[in-house]
Amino acid sequence: MSPKKEIKTPVMQSFNFDDNWEDLLENKEFVKVFLSDVLEDYILKQRWYGGKASKLKYIELTEYFRIQQFGEVYYGLILEVDFVEAFYQHYFLPIAFVTDENFADKDRILPISIQGKKGYIIDAINLESFRKLVFERILTALPKDTTKVQYHKSLLFNNVSYESSRFMGLEQSNTSLVFNEKYVLKFFRRLFADKNPDYEMSRFLSEKKEFKNTPVYLGSINIVDSDGVNITIGLLQEMVPNEGDAWNYMLKELDNVFCNLEHKNINIHSLPNTEMFQRLKISEIPHQIIDWAGLNLFEKVKTLAKRTAQMHIALGSEFEETAFTPTHFNDDYTVWLKNRMLYQFQNRLNTIENNLHKLDGLALELAHEFLDKKNVIRKRFITFDWTKLKGERIRVHGDYHLGQVLVKNDDFYILDFEGEPESTIRDRKVKQPPLKDVAGLFRSFHYAIYATIFNNMDAHYKASQEDLFKAGEILYCYITGLFLGTYVTETQNANLNLGYNQERIFILKYCLLEKAVYELGYELNSRPQWTVIPLKGIHNIINH
Repeated sequence: MSPKKEIKTPVMQSFNFDDNWEDLLENKEFVKVFLSDVLEDYILKQRWYGGKASKLKYIELTEYFRIQQFGEVYYGLILEVDFVEAFYQHYFLPIAFVTDENFADKDRILPISIQGKKGYIIDAINLESFRKLVFERILTALPKDTTKVQYHKSLLFNNVSYESSRFMGLEQSNTSLVFNEKYVLKFFRRLFADKNPDYEMSRFLSEKKEFKNTPVYLGSINIVDSDGVNITIGLLQEMVPNEGDAWNYMLKELDNVFCNLEHKNINIHSLPNTEMFQRLKISEIPHQIIDWAGLNLFEKVKTLAKRTAQMHIALGSEFEETAFTPTHFNDDYTVWLKNRMLYQFQNRLNTIENNLHKLDGLALELAHEFLDKKNVIRKRFITFDWTKLKGERIRVHGDYHLGQVLVKNDDFYILDFEGEPESTIRDRKVKQPPLKDVAGLFRSFHYAIYATIFNNMDAHYKASQEDLFKAGEILYCYITGLFLGTYVTETQNANLNLGYNQERIFILKYCLLEKAVYELGYELNSRPQWTVIPLKGIHNIINH
């Protein structure tokens, strides 16, 4: 090891153990050494570690299991990270022992000797031999696996052999591996005491409903813990060759739209507006708007609306599997929803009161409006009378935005069904009105419009910020109106019950308000200048 590396690593002595590698985790002394400051130091540096905002107290080994084939053994660890703030999180870490001095120098966890052989414990995902083993275990999975580590494969995953594997790239909460440049295996790092919604939804949509606009489900790895609970650690899907995500696609499209204001000499103040939530067809969008924004943008919005509707139709068409059967609004859901909303609203209210000094201009003006109208907003969240609602609740995407959608050949593919990162696993599986996903996408459209203005305003837009915001809000009304018109027609034709028109608008506004309030916390803490975006979203709803 280089001297520089020695300074960084808290415990530098190399421990010697006489056990076989296959029996090492039975050795309490090894476990004690492994769970020391060295592991803490390693975990704190990982992108997938989600506890950076809290103070780590200690790490415990909850359980371990073997990931093995033909005598080749690796360990999967479930680590409990306990925090000073009196809560904990569970993480998955597969480990291997390597003796090569030059290998994985950035991913070494602990220098040790096993039966006199010097080496390092590393994250096994760095080893091609581990990646190959996992791939082959899924490939050779039996139809009924009753062991502790349960590998599953889809009937579609056949006549394949291992060729290559690599890391997919930078990710936050998971680690994805690309195999044969055709398949993606996502290892879930943060674990929950249940099947991961991404696994459940992917398998249901792809395998049971044959929904074509999501990556094809090919296999998975679940483990059965000591309490008999099924925990998902891996999801294998077909890789969708793509031209990037819909967020970046939309930013490029919108940049052209705002450049057109000058190129086409458009007078922002004479652009015709439309009422928010007015359902539209492309033929009903005024020619001045089409001339300014271009037909292509609206065609894409229409396609995305169709794919979203088709996803919800598939999710709402199940009558056997209770995790996916549609249900109606009731008292339990209403109590759950109101408690959640009021807790989140109070949290954001405190955040905004403590961060007013960071804001100026329009953001500050809208923040004052938010505080002045806090009772009006709170009342909006409390006024949820389920007895008047006739629509259905279904399993939904839960964290639906443009970044969760891939663009390929003028079409869209929907992925990442894990749900809202701040929510518990139980809350992510609660059946919701499908318009919750639509609201998530509408907020994403709103963000894309403002992000385009913020990112390019000084560089190449001549109009004032105020005028650009005005043009952006007009465009937002047409984009969401067209989306809503397309989406409602598609779902009604398939008999997915969204309720009557006033009910749909009530649910949509409720979910939009919830989403914008949720966004406030992040922006105030990370990008105060962008706080204007959720605040403008809240303003639009409470004044509509």
